[in-house]
Amino acid sequence: MKWYAICDCDNCYVSCERVFRPDLDGKPVVVLSNNDGCVVARSKEAKQLGVKAGTPFFQLEQLFPNAGIEAFSSNYELYGEITARVMTIIRDVSPVCFRYSIDEAFAILDGFTPEQLRQWGESLHDRVLQSVGMPISIGIAPTKTLAKMASHFAKKYPGYNHCCIIDTEERRIKASKLYPIDEVWGIGRRYAARFNSMGIATAYDFMSHSQSWIRSTFKTIVIERTWAELNATDCIPDDVPASKKSICTSRSFDEMVTDFDTLRTHIANFAARCAEKLRKQQSVANIVGVFVDSNHFRPELEQYSNMTEISIPTPSASTIDIVKTATACLRRIFREGICYKRAGVILMGVVPDTAIQADLFSFNADSHKMMRLLDNAVDKINKVDGTETVILSSQQYPKGKNFADAIRHEHKSSCPTTRWKDIIKLK
Repeated sequence: MKWYAICDCDNCYVSCERVFRPDLDGKPVVVLSNNDGCVVARSKEAKQLGVKAGTPFFQLEQLFPNAGIEAFSSNYELYGEITARVMTIIRDVSPVCFRYSIDEAFAILDGFTPEQLRQWGESLHDRVLQSVGMPISIGIAPTKTLAKMASHFAKKYPGYNHCCIIDTEERRIKASKLYPIDEVWGIGRRYAARFNSMGIATAYDFMSHSQSWIRSTFKTIVIERTWAELNATDCIPDDVPASKKSICTSRSFDEMVTDFDTLRTHIANFAARCAEKLRKQQSVANIVGVFVDSNHFRPELEQYSNMTEISIPTPSASTIDIVKTATACLRRIFREGICYKRAGVILMGVVPDTAIQADLFSFNADSHKMMRLLDNAVDKINKVDGTETVILSSQQYPKGKNFADAIRHEHKSSCPTTRWKDIIKLK
């Protein structure tokens, strides 16, 4: 029989912070969004205090005085490196495995007995915890949606020893009656509200309806697949999520920006990041869009929002092409006297780089080839010697700042596994 195991890091960002800080165990810990704006991740202890996701950082001390909450700025370099180690171990012990998100991976276990499944899950948890210091929970079931449900119980109830298996009809029914509909994989907030209005509060309420009712009521393959998966019918494809059809990089600024040159530097960096993502998934884009936004939390200031887009004659993934087009977009919508707080770049019309339809009048094969070689060389240098070793002049922030430092992160932890200056010193 074919089984799916979802391996999910527990409180991923917080657990990453604790890997090199064992003194944080048992303490309330939160991780903040970009610019240290609000809470995006909470430890179990912080949740027990009543800290909600989205709580503004400046309100923490006021809402929870003397609670001893440890707050950290987002450190995605650390989180990416730690979770990559976890994924390496999961791949090593799995017959078939694919990564689903930064902290989740699916393993396909074919022909395992229930006893072998439990032994596999518990030994994987122990190995990851010992080798990396990251606690994980494993849910195992005949379908991916049921496996996600099982991982919920593996996290919530210590008696499962970090591995919950839904291997019988009795366990499937019992688990679904305890599982809220808004927690079901594939059910978004909008559908959850609709379900609740129909009196459907749990996964069991949902899967008890007939397939014909599901099909006629919702008219979407996603909901019908979710219903089938909850009823133990495997129907979600076994592959990595498809390449993105659009790519966006945006950010709120640590300080309001008023001049064109500073805003252009931000836009150039956003565009360069988008181009890197394009090349990574072997795609090209033919539309570049730019948006800008003022500070809506300062109503006494003049408010302004705008967006525009420009088509590229020949779809491209070149940093130079994307940055040049994004800058042209910015020139169209920039207004003097506005205090800008947020901006971003969106690439649309994303297609595989094997399907480029060249422009008859502007395409130059030699130039295109040279641009591709240049991008490949820059990507290789930046991968070996560190991000932003080579950048365009338009990406250069003043005062020696780089892209990562262009946001407020006053509570950022060190990166002892990726930066020599942060390497741990033993007494």
